[in-house]
Amino acid sequence: MTRVLDSNLYKPKPSLTQDMERRKIEIMDTTLRDGEQTSGVSFSISEKLTITQLLLEELNVDRVEIASARVSEGEFQAVKSILTWAEENGYADRIEVLSFVDDGVSIDWMVNSGVKVQNLLTKGSLNHLTHQLKRTPEQHFCEIKRVIELAQSKNISTNVYLEDWSNGMRNSPGYVHQLLDFLSTQPVKRILLPDTLGILTPGETFKYITNIKSRYPAMHFDFHAHNDYDLGTANVLEAVKAGANGLHLTVNGMGERAGNAAMASAVAVIHDFAPDVEIGIKESSIYSVSKLVETFSGIRIPSNKPIVGDNVFTQTAGIHADGDNKNNLYFNDLLPERFGRKREYALGKTSGKANIEKNLQELGLKLNAADLKKVTQRVIELGDKKETVTKEDLPYIISDVLDSSLYEQKVIVESYVLMNSMGLRPSATIAVKIDGEKFEENAQGDGQFDAFMNALTMVYAKKQRCLPKLIDYAVRIAPGSSSDALCETIITWQTDKKKFITRGLDSDQTVCAIKATQKMLNII
Repeated sequence: MTRVLDSNLYKPKPSLTQDMERRKIEIMDTTLRDGEQTSGVSFSISEKLTITQLLLEELNVDRVEIASARVSEGEFQAVKSILTWAEENGYADRIEVLSFVDDGVSIDWMVNSGVKVQNLLTKGSLNHLTHQLKRTPEQHFCEIKRVIELAQSKNISTNVYLEDWSNGMRNSPGYVHQLLDFLSTQPVKRILLPDTLGILTPGETFKYITNIKSRYPAMHFDFHAHNDYDLGTANVLEAVKAGANGLHLTVNGMGERAGNAAMASAVAVIHDFAPDVEIGIKESSIYSVSKLVETFSGIRIPSNKPIVGDNVFTQTAGIHADGDNKNNLYFNDLLPERFGRKREYALGKTSGKANIEKNLQELGLKLNAADLKKVTQRVIELGDKKETVTKEDLPYIISDVLDSSLYEQKVIVESYVLMNSMGLRPSATIAVKIDGEKFEENAQGDGQFDAFMNALTMVYAKKQRCLPKLIDYAVRIAPGSSSDALCETIITWQTDKKKFITRGLDSDQTVCAIKATQKMLNII
């Protein structure tokens, strides 16, 4: 007899009952404070304000840590700008700043900037206390007490960081408990437990937070993970299981060294593997916020980064595309639609007919079996040569392989003159044929390609049409090539309905870009 396996056996188990009230966990985003410690990153005032607004109003985080006190005048002005907006919109108690045990200098800074919540940095390990501060526990506690009292007198509430807490639990747990015993007598809202050097294993994270929660059940504890061993997300999940009340995350996992636990990954893992926990993050906004932070920070998201990477919802192997056509055999719970994205099917040497068909469907094209086989073979050949093929390239490949006039180019850049002279703005004169009608225009720009695009915009204005927005422009030359080598220009365009990429290949960079642009004109 054939045994039928229950597919539900392999799905994450819900908690004891779906009707049980779920435990609420706060999410504090520290992209603008800890995340800005990423090497080479410095957000402007307007960028900090925009990111704060998106985190609170679009992503729906509970709290935002926006800066460190007394860092710079620019930081002060950014915090002041954010707090002005936050006061007007009822978010002031959700804006936090890292402060220091410094005899009230941080408190004065916060009062002048309008901050209402301090995250006070204290020493969470005996090693840090002894060798960095050169204080006894009793001396440190007295100084902390004075800062908390001063903050309270200025109507500033206090959360407390235990810096190097993870090493403290490993090597001096008695001191950590002594510090927490003291803090339990103070008017402190939250205790923040950072794995400052990213040294914890998931087992240790669960063990240490379970220990802390059992000793101090009435206190609120946040867990702050770093990712030095690539265990940030795993440690976040274990912290949740151990009873942590809050988590500190950053967009795109930004942060010092290997970064912090990433917002996208942590949220997805909690939603799918901790069903008894409730968080307020809007998954559908994660990708758009992630891309904005990528733009502002200048730190590119790796293409294979979970949830937000360019390739993570792209099926490459033909067998996977075929399986998706047959009851979604290669889908998991991380559906791209959850995050405002869509599944794609890559074209290359591992493509099968199913991949090609999926892309043709999106273009509204259909081929018979024989022609589909020819096109598939050509895509595989291009992939073997390490050439990248996009969905938008398919009509050109079809035209080439089938020698068909069905996909003739309706827009042709017939000629152009590009001028770049010392002391004069670059200019371009172009002749473009659209559906057999010829147009000529001249324009200036900040560069030769910019001048070309300005002239092209004038042509399309005569046709009462708008061009797509250019949102990314990249040039690639093979490593080790000489100055006469071919280069490839990759341009990403955005219309009201979609985003797409075109490529141009030539020994001249500007000509590459014009070839890529002509492809765009025919696609639209």
